[in-house]
Amino acid sequence: MNYKIILLALFVGSLLLMSYARTQRKKRIIFFGDSITQAAVNPNGYIDQLNTMLKQKGLDVNYELTGAGVSGNKVYDLYLRMEGDVISKNPDIVVIYICVNDVWHKRTTGTGTDYDKFGKLYDAIVNRMNAANIKVIICTPATIGEKTDFSNELDGDMNKYSQYIRNYANEHHLPLVDLRKAFLDYNLIHNTENKDKGILTTDGVHLNERGNQLVAERMWEQVGALK
Repeated sequence: MNYKIILLALFVGSLLLMSYARTQRKKRIIFFGDSITQAAVNPNGYIDQLNTMLKQKGLDVNYELTGAGVSGNKVYDLYLRMEGDVISKNPDIVVIYICVNDVWHKRTTGTGTDYDKFGKLYDAIVNRMNAANIKVIICTPATIGEKTDFSNELDGDMNKYSQYIRNYANEHHLPLVDLRKAFLDYNLIHNTENKDKGILTTDGVHLNERGNQLVAERMWEQVGALK
């Protein structure tokens, strides 16, 4: 008996098994954000709706979705907890959905995030993900008030910060989920009375079922395109 041939066959077989196991492992996706993402794992939240979409497409065996949202979080909070809540979980993809509180809390509590500081922290988070070989998808914030005539109190900052995220995605060749544009486009059609809430949100910020559905649809466009 030629033991060298047997050992070679065992070695090749083990490589094939390892390769098969790697291809069968689910892609781990972490959604990293604030209260909107914290609520997204609840029934009809956007992560819950994404899971339903995956099952309907027969793709649920390929993905594992996890929410890492904490109410009240701003970009600084994400920076502080990214090691424990994201990096340590070894995800394949991270979807960063932050910015609403960075703008909103300037008015409500005086603890928002200045524009320059926001950019530095955002860049630091993405760079850390890149260093860990994690693919990153970034999102613009959707809305603080649903009026379509740009009369919402914080539209100016929302547009400014959203444009930063768009520019960042373009400069760093990152997939972008432009929720700011998606929500405005939807409201221009469906919010004919120019209401400040109740179309895609419950209070102008937090998503209702239709708002979560829109987020799930837009996120899947980018998640599904990643190889």
